[in-house]
Amino acid sequence: MNRRSAAVIAARCAVLWLALLCSACASLSDRQRDRAAGIAAAARSQVVDCTQADACALRSPLYDLGDQARAASTPEAPRHYAVILDQGSDALLARLNLIRSARERIDLQTYIFDKDDSARLVLDELLAAARRGVKVRLLIDQLSAIADLEILAALSGAHENFAIRIYNPSFGKAKLNYLDYAGSVLCCFRRFNQRMHTKLLLVDGRVGISGGRNYQDDYYDWDAEYNFRDRDVLVAGPEAEAMSRNFQSFWDARRSVPAERLNDVGRTLLDAGVPAMPAPRYLRPERVRAASEEASDAAVIRERFVDTAYPVGAVRYIADLPQKHRRERRDDDAPAAPELEALIRGAHSEVLLQTPYLVMSKQAQAMFREMRQRQPPPQVVVSTNSLAATDNPIVYSMSFKYKRRYLREFGFQIHEYKPFPEDAPVDYATLMPEGPPLAPDAVAARNDGVRGPSGSIGPSSGSQGETTRRLQRTESRPSFLSRGAGAEPLPLKRAGVRMGLHAKSMVIDGETAVIGTHNFDPRSETYNTEAAVVIDDPAFAQALAASIRRDMSPRNAWVIAPRAKPVVFSGLDYSLGKVSEALPIFDIWPWRYATSYQFQPGPDCPLPVTPKDPAFHRCYVSVGDFPEVNVGPKWLYTRILTAFGAGLVPIL
Repeated sequence: MNRRSAAVIAARCAVLWLALLCSACASLSDRQRDRAAGIAAAARSQVVDCTQADACALRSPLYDLGDQARAASTPEAPRHYAVILDQGSDALLARLNLIRSARERIDLQTYIFDKDDSARLVLDELLAAARRGVKVRLLIDQLSAIADLEILAALSGAHENFAIRIYNPSFGKAKLNYLDYAGSVLCCFRRFNQRMHTKLLLVDGRVGISGGRNYQDDYYDWDAEYNFRDRDVLVAGPEAEAMSRNFQSFWDARRSVPAERLNDVGRTLLDAGVPAMPAPRYLRPERVRAASEEASDAAVIRERFVDTAYPVGAVRYIADLPQKHRRERRDDDAPAAPELEALIRGAHSEVLLQTPYLVMSKQAQAMFREMRQRQPPPQVVVSTNSLAATDNPIVYSMSFKYKRRYLREFGFQIHEYKPFPEDAPVDYATLMPEGPPLAPDAVAARNDGVRGPSGSIGPSSGSQGETTRRLQRTESRPSFLSRGAGAEPLPLKRAGVRMGLHAKSMVIDGETAVIGTHNFDPRSETYNTEAAVVIDDPAFAQALAASIRRDMSPRNAWVIAPRAKPVVFSGLDYSLGKVSEALPIFDIWPWRYATSYQFQPGPDCPLPVTPKDPAFHRCYVSVGDFPEVNVGPKWLYTRILTAFGAGLVPIL
């Protein structure tokens, strides 16, 4: 071992030792944890505001779908209603309405729970439900749980009907710092990466919502700078019982720790008792008020959700169990990845796949190579992020590295989402700068001093969006890595409210629809627990396919296709690029096999065509490898990740 290697090892050991030392100093004894739990339990209110048998639940036509489906079902022929929640503001509206309509219990499971406008609104609704007699259980993955010890301590002692647990807490803490993070990576890398990515809202075991959305403004079209194009599915009917069983397995898991028994939350309770819940300080109070009022409007709920619900037959909720995180596990503990793979393998004509992060495991690559050899092979059409739209440039660099493989070896047709889509399912009015003004005290409270590009889709940006820069805590990084330039999407050539894909959906042969949390990537297969709703119904599947194809339309996406071949040296260029791509490091060949194209309609090109059509290069114009990105030094950054980042694929 040379001196440099020894120095690196010594530095890592020092960081680990410091992290463990600090954790040990901050850890509570068993007796202290019991005392903290006792303080929280003693403070919980037992007052119930309602004496009615239905807990004064809101009468909701959306909730009633669950009863209607159950009444029409038999064990041999289950019946369900399914609603695609495409628009962010509608997805929030449906959640608020269902929480208010709960009569017995609410189970909420998520990866991210923030404290911004949408998250705080949901949290207050959950507390209100508990106070009127509904049992509420909130389970959040520790990596992106509510990053406020005062709020967590307040919740732990809020009401006897309200319980909150944190999944897989490193060092027994709710909130990690940089040293904790470094120590977790060094001492227990595998466990630290095992996250609960499952997302579920279940009301009375009758109606459930699952999909890509977390609890943060970015997922409901409420952020002033960056919003996710996401998708959930609402399911009403007997399959909600399977959702309930899966949630219970997570709630009972050893890694699900009551918030009051965590070291930092417990210390807060021991030092000052149960604090009062901080008053909400909304950035857009008028928008919050409007959403709250709309959530109780039966006519609005009926029009947006009930009238658009699809009556379907059998529904399958395929969800990993927490036992997936054990070293020794049964196949039944992690069914999501193999069952989704089986669906893809069973395709005859087409796989329509939408994922924000196009990075594939070796097993997935082998599957698509095998499918490519069939005669005729099924088409694989992929909707994913561009570099300009993604929230995770590191992941995109791996997608960029293997584009030749995806196009030539797997036969993929790839469409990359634009940062400023012209026809997205979004309420554009909520993103405009002339909307409700920021509350002055909220601006001061939320301004962290970091400014970034802001504005709106369409018209030029106004000054309102430039007032503050909220922490962006997305699924690609925990809250303590969310400050500074390294946590930002790449800078663009123009200002606007940027959008990026976060939906995870699939349609097989136009008949089977899948909406869930699985990103179809190595992390989802190996580390995260995931869930998916599978519906075998042609009408529902075609509606989902139409939604995905809308995201792939020329107004919303660029097409990835081989470059127009030069007159000479095309074979040499291809061969050298292929060799360079195969290298785990030093993949530095600058001319890639494929690039991005924009459709140019005209008399000879009235409709988009595929890259295999002879008219493709007449109807499409190249817009470069990284369209819309203000490249600058980021070009080098992306190339470096492409050259040296292949080893990161399993954990991306």
